[in-house]
Amino acid sequence: MSSFVDCKPGSDFPYENLPYGVFSTDDNTTRRIGVAIGEYILDLSAVSHLFTGPILSDKQWVLRKKSLNCLMSLGAEGWSEARSTIQQLLGDTAEGLRDDVELRRSALVRQNTATMHLPAKIGDYTDFFSSEYHAANCGRALRPGEASPLFPNWKHMPVAYHGRASSVVVSGTPVVRPFGQVAENDSADPAWGASRGLDFELEIGFFVGRGTSAGQRVTAEEAGRYIFGAVIVNDWSARDIQKWEAKPLGPFLSKSFLTTISPWVVTMAALKPFVVANPVQDPKPLPYLRHDDDFTFDIDLRVGVKPHGGQEVAVVTETNLRFSYWTMKQQLVHQTSNGCCVNPGDLLATGTLSGPSRESIACLLEHCLLGNGPVSVGPKQSRTFLEDGDQV
Repeated sequence: MSSFVDCKPGSDFPYENLPYGVFSTDDNTTRRIGVAIGEYILDLSAVSHLFTGPILSDKQWVLRKKSLNCLMSLGAEGWSEARSTIQQLLGDTAEGLRDDVELRRSALVRQNTATMHLPAKIGDYTDFFSSEYHAANCGRALRPGEASPLFPNWKHMPVAYHGRASSVVVSGTPVVRPFGQVAENDSADPAWGASRGLDFELEIGFFVGRGTSAGQRVTAEEAGRYIFGAVIVNDWSARDIQKWEAKPLGPFLSKSFLTTISPWVVTMAALKPFVVANPVQDPKPLPYLRHDDDFTFDIDLRVGVKPHGGQEVAVVTETNLRFSYWTMKQQLVHQTSNGCCVNPGDLLATGTLSGPSRESIACLLEHCLLGNGPVSVGPKQSRTFLEDGDQV
């Protein structure tokens, strides 16, 4: 089946994708939920009356909200019904939207006329440390001579820290270089000033759909029914500030100033064709973290840097989501294993998704730690860290 809306070959938004986002336009500044299809956005507020299934028939109002949180809260059955209805509305055999000229004119908005916003109100943000390659590279460089580059707990649980939800913003938001304390070494006196070690971290994040109550633990068997969809995450980092402040409790100001996410949330149903076998986990995780079904995804990921004053974008990272040692299910299960509640719109991210090769290193810090030298970002240009005016 295909859509009556034209989708050019190679489009990021074919009929099989249909990601959710929140947008506004100059002629209607109200934020609305939309679904991307080709070069258009289907405005769900304009077609909410057509959602007449058993779940959404009396909950059409969730499609007229200014964020995805209420839609997320419906759970897996509601998400499935919504996606099925959207596919029917946009299908090339559909008669309602396709043949209603006035409705089509109001409901299909060109993407190049839209301003994108955060897709959800994010109450909490957790950042994991899920790539073994990234963890091992950092361990070898920062703790040379240790028997293992990984801390003893790393292969027994998804390690994470609690991020700052208030500074999660949508992609395209300008980055203000953070200030903080910096010291050359542990015995030197610190100075306060603008970070000179600004870095990117390529990650994937996922939104919690269904919420839980305090004391409730999500099991591995049911975890998939709590995961709404995925976004690209850039967890901006100030490495010189991080080096000084991170002992003993880990990063604080070096991470909390900004985290960027893509505006479009790709549902887990759309990602299903990209499922591959889970990584072999040795030793076996404790029973509460085990799940037999595959929940690892073969998704190619790239980072491009356009240097200040440059005309071309240089690809500096080519990696893959499958390099995450811990699955999204395991991350959510561990997050709630102590009874911590989660809410619709909570964001959990994988951490830096570095792979086994130099080309798949997913942050500039690793290149520095491994002695790779500055990264080329174009003819006669290189970067140890990001400079003012660079675009990522």
